[in-house]
Amino acid sequence: MALGTATGPYELRFDTGRICLDLLATTHPVERLVSVAALGAWITGSGLVPPGTPLTHADASWLARFRELRCQTARLVRARPGPGAVPYDHALTRVNALAVPAPPAPRAVRGEDGSLVRELTGPPECAELLGALARDAVELLTDPVARASLRQCEGDNCPIVYVDTSRGRRRRWCSSEVCGNRERVARHRRRAALAR
Repeated sequence: MALGTATGPYELRFDTGRICLDLLATTHPVERLVSVAALGAWITGSGLVPPGTPLTHADASWLARFRELRCQTARLVRARPGPGAVPYDHALTRVNALAVPAPPAPRAVRGEDGSLVRELTGPPECAELLGALARDAVELLTDPVARASLRQCEGDNCPIVYVDTSRGRRRRWCSSEVCGNRERVARHRRRAALAR
């Protein structure tokens, strides 16, 4: 993908079980937030804003701020908290600060077919969107049950962390269709090679 082009919807993934973890997944296997347009596609695809919400006021500063939140959240998700953990404390301070602004205010309006649909009361500000993401990270990290359900994908070289809500807590991959399928294909090839 050329720098500055928007990430196609098929390349964006939302299968971690939490929106803050979906943001972390934008680094694998390559950087997905390569432009403001790609960030806009991620914001809409993640459900932070309703489909069709104009994000034309977004600029390069949004990209830098979302990447910073992603970096700090990753430190917290992967950290082993303990006394004197300076990088952990800095990340915690930053995520807490970003969680202060209220998320964008939604409202219900009648759609073209008469049904109620969600839209925002005005164009979302970057701080509001970051606030929603940071609040999700705070909720995840302070909920002992959710924190205990965090899993690292067992896929080869996959850094994605997800919330395992499967029955029996036996989910092994971030996505059965992506990493799970790769593992099944690799296992089949190994068996076939041994059979030869």
